[in-house]
Amino acid sequence: MTKATYSNRARIEKRLAGRHAAEQRFIWYGRIAIAIALLMLVILLGSMLVPSINGFRQTQIALDLSVSSDVTDVRTLKRKATRMVKDTLLEMFPVSERNDRRQVFELIASSPAISVAKAWEEQGRPHDKSFTVWVPASDKVDQLIKGRVDTSTPESERMVKDQQLGWVESLQKQGRVQTVFNTQFFTGGDSRDPVRAGFWGSIVGSVLTMAICLLVSFPIGVMSAVYLEEFARKNWLTDVIEVNINNLAAVPSIVFGLLGLSVYLNVMELPRSAPLVGGLTLALMTLPVIIITTRVSLQAVPDSIRMAALGLGASKLQSVMHHVLPLAMPGIMTGTILGMARAIGETAPLLMIGMVAFIVDIPGSFTESATVMPVQIYLWASSAELGFADKTAAGIVVLVTMLLLMNAMAIYLRKRYERRW
Repeated sequence: MTKATYSNRARIEKRLAGRHAAEQRFIWYGRIAIAIALLMLVILLGSMLVPSINGFRQTQIALDLSVSSDVTDVRTLKRKATRMVKDTLLEMFPVSERNDRRQVFELIASSPAISVAKAWEEQGRPHDKSFTVWVPASDKVDQLIKGRVDTSTPESERMVKDQQLGWVESLQKQGRVQTVFNTQFFTGGDSRDPVRAGFWGSIVGSVLTMAICLLVSFPIGVMSAVYLEEFARKNWLTDVIEVNINNLAAVPSIVFGLLGLSVYLNVMELPRSAPLVGGLTLALMTLPVIIITTRVSLQAVPDSIRMAALGLGASKLQSVMHHVLPLAMPGIMTGTILGMARAIGETAPLLMIGMVAFIVDIPGSFTESATVMPVQIYLWASSAELGFADKTAAGIVVLVTMLLLMNAMAIYLRKRYERRW
């Protein structure tokens, strides 16, 4: 073997070694990238889950109330409940100064009537003896019990005063303070008081809004895709339509909000801040996604299915509706769910149509004023009270959970009904 042959072999082995080293470096780069992505995901989830624990909990204070004989129904009791609670607090912590009385009343949340009436009903409407009521603590006391108030700071720099600290400590020694799961969060509407604020109103608003969005966007999107893919002639007009549909899928969502504001509110004069308008606006944003995914699903069905149906005497419409469309439906459903998952987390287009309003009542129809989960989270995040910060984190966890469930459903449908040709 000549010297030149040995030289060429050495160069080839050196190049191969360099390629193998580059391949190993690329593999490690990928592993490092995945590790960084997982670390960011853990940080993101941790930043949501840890504060949300306080949002799902509520501090309560036990009070022993007595009902006078003139109270015969729940309505009368609710009317007198606030006065009864304040009198009981003053009996427990006797003070005379006006400022001290105000500090006593700040131990509990505003409007305790619902808690008093519920406890009175559950304990058999007693009149001749006292009954125990667990009333929600105020936001100050709630944050104190949850460890969000630094008691080592000077009194002038914290929201809970020294006298209130002593009262809370006395209540804790008597076993009159407890922290329970916050059922009000999943049963009530919004409130100016973070202790009373609930997420159920926005959940119902989101469900009503997404129902309108699905009822409008799904049939229109699927029919448009079927026509463009199976029946429309390929010419310059269909090319323009396809290009515009692809462009609409990338348009910022706030543009659809402006369109909904100008058309649905200004021209059609539909009710502002209603799930009907919100669903129609989100339907405009979801339509391009459904059309594109439906066309891709139809293209994935082999032409042999179409030819076999036509060869057996089926018409073009029968071939599409009875054979092609059912086989493409898993992909269509997956794309629809993903489009709805994107729509349920949108805020900008709904802000443009007025769904940022403060709504206390739970919406009962598609035309009543309502808000949705992302907007409710936005409103809480812009509030100054610490209690709303906890509620914001809890609302984010609920919204992310719903998004994860929708994405999991899409993955399940794709795996369950996917056909390989």
